[in-house]
This record gives sequence, structure tokens and C-alpha cells, in this order.
Amino acid sequence: MQEKPTTFSIKHWADDDKPREKLLQKGRLVLSDAELIAILIGSGSRNESAVELSKRILASVGNNLNELGKLSTKQLTKFKGIGEAKAVTIAAALEIGRRRRGEQGPKISKIGSSRDAFELLHPTMGELEHEEFWILYLNNANKVLHMAQLSKGGITGTLVDVRLVMKQALELGAVALILAHNHPSGNLRASKADQEITQKLQLAAAALDLKVLDHLIIVQKDYLSFADEKLL
Repeated sequence: MQEKPTTFSIKHWADDDKPREKLLQKGRLVLSDAELIAILIGSGSRNESAVELSKRILASVGNNLNELGKLSTKQLTKFKGIGEAKAVTIAAALEIGRRRRGEQGPKISKIGSSRDAFELLHPTMGELEHEEFWILYLNNANKVLHMAQLSKGGITGTLVDVRLVMKQALELGAVALILAHNHPSGNLRASKADQEITQKLQLAAAALDLKVLDHLIIVQKDYLSFADEKLL
């Protein structure tokens, strides 16, 4: 008779190994990343506990939660013991964490430097797997009137509708713009295409007495400012 498959469910572990009980008794701060993920998935496989499975998943991304957050549900289900439901749970939990970081970030309404623009845009753009182009519309006091996604594309690039940018600027009564897009590759170099679209928007803005104050290239933990690098 074939042995019935079993899983290492958390409820069958020794008390000291149960992350749920550990959280209740000692608080969430004492749990490792793997233990927190183990709580989400609940069980591992026949040959691997939930914590061991979680450690293996984390090891695949260099034990970096930001990198884990970039994995799609399809990529997560490639790990033995992770089905669609568990993958969705992990993805949802990490997305909640990302949004929470955004809400806790500095509430910047006036741009005084490239760092201010980066801090405002990074929670939205810093961890994306695809490229997006955003615009900050500012008044004459450099206060942010509106922040808008202009385009969304693959990691090879994104198309920018210059007419749409100028139309929205006029409707908002903006006098200045800050451009921004992300490089999912982590490369902080401004490509020829990046410089060309900047110049194109600068020329269009100048014809309407608007200024392009900066163009940021944003990656996970850093940015490049065209203004700071004298590329404008």
C-alpha cells in the first residue's frame, strides 16, 4: 500500500519551531524573514518544512525582500510546495508592505531638490519590473499640482506622448515639469533615447513658456538627476 503524502504543517511542529506561537509570545520583531513567510504559506511539502521552503525561496533572491517582491506568482509556483494560492498570498503580503512604505514616506508637496523629487516618486517606481514614465507638474512656487503616469511599457522602453504632457500642463496651470522614468535593470546611465525625449519635451515646453526642471532616472535604491549632472 502506497504511503499517503504528508506535509509539514505548522500545527505539527514543536512549540519552539512554530512561528505563529513565537509571534504571539515574543512579538513580530523577533521572527526572521523566513519565519514570517512560513506563517503566510502555512505548510511546506513532504520533505521540507514551511520555514525551510521559505529559506530556499529567500536564498534564490539573495535574501532580499525587495527582490522577492519582484517575483511573479508564476515564478513563485516554480518552487516545489508553492501552489497558486500560496504564491498569491506571498505576492499580496509583499505588495501591502510596499504600499505601507509609500504611505509612511515623507509627504513632499514642494520640490526643492532632485532628492525631494526622488523621495516622492521612489515608492511608486523604485521596484517596478517594467518601465514607466511619470511627470510632476509644478506651480511657480515648485509645489506639486499633480503627479501622473504618462506611459507604461516593457523593460525595453516606453513611449511618451508629448502633446498629452503639454495639454495636461496647461489644464493644471503648471509652469514647470519634472520628468521621471525607471530603469528596472538598475542601470543609472542616461541612454541616447532618454536624452532625446528630454530634449523633445524641453522644446515643446519652451514653446508654451514652461520649464523642464529635471529628469530623473530611478532604480531600486538610487537615482540620476539630469539637472545635477548638467544634462539638461
